[in-house]
Amino acid sequence: MGLFDFFRGGKKVSAAAPTATDLKKEVADLGLAADNVEIEVDGDIVKVSGNVDQETKEKVILAVGNVEGISKVEDNLGGADPKFHTVEKGDSLWKVAEKALGNGARYTEIFEANKPMLTDPDKIYPGQVLRIPG
Repeated sequence: MGLFDFFRGGKKVSAAAPTATDLKKEVADLGLAADNVEIEVDGDIVKVSGNVDQETKEKVILAVGNVEGISKVEDNLGGADPKFHTVEKGDSLWKVAEKALGNGARYTEIFEANKPMLTDPDKIYPGQVLRIPG
């Protein structure tokens, strides 16, 4: 179990504060196979639980955490703790890959690990949380 911090200014999925239904729709719209995931919202904190593989777990955490109005995701999905990176001002995927993987040319690995949430390697923003592949 882990508690992960997110920037509250992510993707807008509803006019008001996001609900569990809004977040489940976001996960489904991204095509993530998360039928076994339960999502609860308590203010700006999301609790995710259920049984999924490691990759899906990490993507679900990112999908709900990078939504506007969410500041934390409590992970009750089991498995290993994921490795994430919070984008800083001036970051590019190349710079993130240099920091996290030791080689900027490996930025494509980070881009692939964050699909379908990322659709373009040049479209990241400060505060966004990215999945770092193992």
